[in-house]
Amino acid sequence: MNVRRKLSHLLLQRRSSKIHSREETPPPLPPSLNKNALPIAPLPPSRSRVDSQIPHVGRFQNPPRRFLDRESSAGVLGLLLGIFLVRMGMDSSTIQDPPTEASESTELVEYPPVTCSRIKLRDGRVLAYTERGVPKNRSNYKIIIVHGFGSSKEMSFPVSRELIEKLGIYIVLYDRAGYGDSDMNSNRTVKSEALDIQELAERLQLGSKFYVIGVSMGSYPTWSCLKYIPDRLAGVALVVPTVNYRWPSLPESLTKPDYRKRLIRWSLRIASHAPGLLQWWVTQKWHPSDGDPTLFNQRDIEVLKTTPGFPMFTPVTINLPAHDVENLRRRKVFETLRSDFKVGFGKWEFDPMDLSDPFPKGRSSVHIWQGCEDKVVPFQLQRFVSGKLPWIKYHEIPDGGHLLVHYNGVCDAIVKALLIGEEPVS
Repeated sequence: MNVRRKLSHLLLQRRSSKIHSREETPPPLPPSLNKNALPIAPLPPSRSRVDSQIPHVGRFQNPPRRFLDRESSAGVLGLLLGIFLVRMGMDSSTIQDPPTEASESTELVEYPPVTCSRIKLRDGRVLAYTERGVPKNRSNYKIIIVHGFGSSKEMSFPVSRELIEKLGIYIVLYDRAGYGDSDMNSNRTVKSEALDIQELAERLQLGSKFYVIGVSMGSYPTWSCLKYIPDRLAGVALVVPTVNYRWPSLPESLTKPDYRKRLIRWSLRIASHAPGLLQWWVTQKWHPSDGDPTLFNQRDIEVLKTTPGFPMFTPVTINLPAHDVENLRRRKVFETLRSDFKVGFGKWEFDPMDLSDPFPKGRSSVHIWQGCEDKVVPFQLQRFVSGKLPWIKYHEIPDGGHLLVHYNGVCDAIVKALLIGEEPVS
């Protein structure tokens, strides 16, 4: 009996059982009257839908065997995609530092108390943000920090209190479209990310120029600023920035042997054609652990040992309240992650390697900070990018991983190099 006949037989049995049980089973209460009713989660895609979306190679003589092989292929692809999304979701910006004596005196998040506000953009969307550092009216430097994948305006970017006071630094962190308390943007593009930053700066009256720091996947909005609003920038820093393998200038000699390129290609296909499979997978509780050496180097693992974890993906979700886990299952949150991933790694309107120096007179600079042991973004690609753009100041941390912003003194070094041109000490 082939698969189609089996499915038909099961469907007939289900209909028959419904007819016999209709008189015996009372109808359920509507959600408004049933106090114990749980939120309705979206159903996973039907087996036939997933089967039709996953490509396969070759043919098999036995139909049931072929169906099982396709299911296995879907599982393998889902596993690979999930591992990659876990890597992306484990963005350093989502970590909250442990309550040690050092952090109480040096954490930017502690100084001053964080305030959260919202602005309404021209297209009607709401953008949420927080303000940190010295008051805006007595600041000398104004910085907008762009968070990465699965993060928010609550990200930790530990700059010492002494440096904030000494230089007079005012910092804005905001929820990118769809994240945190900001509205979704159904028309999200690489360019729209830069325009959101520009409008945020205008509404907050940050002046004609401001600084931008993009962390991890927050780098693609930062590249967009360099392309579309360079005249508004006072300086730029990209910290462990992700690299889009679809940039035309990247040489095949570097990208072809890199497994990440193939993984991203499959991830984009699944995100586009089988979103239900992706949504189901990222809500499961059997992802690699936070201390997995395939994801993090030794220094990253040491950071993770003293942190409460990441808020978006498992196994962190195991330690979260049930309603936080349910948030990821909600379509809005999932669609935000999916659209951000597709835009960040999809086809861009420009190639960053074609950009010209936004500060030709040397009045400011653009920086890239990268760890040589980063297992999410390979340092070889960052070296190529900075080599193609000689106006970028490239900084490498020899034993740095993807969580290098949480290494002692790194954020201070990033800010000093960006604002006053002070070169970091090895």
